[in-house]
Amino acid sequence: MCVDYDKGNVYLGVSIDAPSGMGFCAEHSAIAAMVTHGEHVIKKIVAVVEGGMPISPCGRCREFMSQIHEKNVDAEVIVGKNKSVKLKDLLPLPWDAEG
Repeated sequence: MCVDYDKGNVYLGVSIDAPSGMGFCAEHSAIAAMVTHGEHVIKKIVAVVEGGMPISPCGRCREFMSQIHEKNVDAEVIVGKNKSVKLKDLLPLPWDAEG
């Protein structure tokens, strides 16, 4: 689920775990729905497994969120029951980092 900063809209996604490797995570489909509605900035995001337990997004999803809009590094990512962190705390150095 993604929530937009300004409008407070909620977007849901679904994970498709295809054996051929062509599937995708729920975060990707929720973000695609958000972008389809002209929104790009994520306020809060949570991924859950069957039964509703929050899990941390995979590295691919973390990078995807950061590339949709530069403000998304400040998105709140729910990573467990009663625990959240900023996306920037889950990412390694950004692509444009000088070092």
